[in-house]
Amino acid sequence: MLKKSHHRNGDLPMSLNQYIDHTLLAPEATQADVDQIIREAKENNFCSVMLNPYWVSYAHAQLKDTDVNTDTVIGFPLGANTTAIKVAEATQAIADGVDEIDVVMNIGEFKGGHDDLVKQDLAAVIKTGHDHHKLVKVIIETALLTDQEITRASELVAAVGAEYVKTSTGFSTRGAQVNDVVLMKQAVGDRIKVKASGGVHTKEEAEAMIAAGASRLGTSSGMKVIGKA
Repeated sequence: MLKKSHHRNGDLPMSLNQYIDHTLLAPEATQADVDQIIREAKENNFCSVMLNPYWVSYAHAQLKDTDVNTDTVIGFPLGANTTAIKVAEATQAIADGVDEIDVVMNIGEFKGGHDDLVKQDLAAVIKTGHDHHKLVKVIIETALLTDQEITRASELVAAVGAEYVKTSTGFSTRGAQVNDVVLMKQAVGDRIKVKASGGVHTKEEAEAMIAAGASRLGTSSGMKVIGKA
């Protein structure tokens, strides 16, 4: 189960800190780097730590008695894994103690107009998460989409039952832009929430994303955003 009610209802955080998924997805991240992210998240009451699947069990052991959630990525960063592999990744992460799952949609099939295949893929991962009371966010990789596709993808994610639609992996040509968030929020309304990730490096950028409609921020610059770096 999620540890805080505001983690499911993103419009309730009482401070900027609680919007932040404190993120470390660099492939070269060491245990010392992970320890630092976990420590900073606990000390500053961030919403979650976002780590690669390898680190989920390690992070969960340190965060299970805190209010900080453990978050990981599935089908990352390309979204081009088979559904079976995505479900297996999610299942393993759940066994390791994850609280939240961010899954990348099949971008190529989406751009090819095969929305039913994209929905089937996502629905399987979302069901896996929901069967264990986990929150699921879907990454649509806005850098690779037109404005019209951003709207369509956001509507698809809302229809398939995720809690959040998320802008970016941070591994494509750019991260979130304010216009992306505006389009996504317009598309989903109050049905689901919007997460902006990548491109959030300062307090001003964070506040702009929130004003545009983001209820969660994925950033590796969390300490800078809150003025502690």
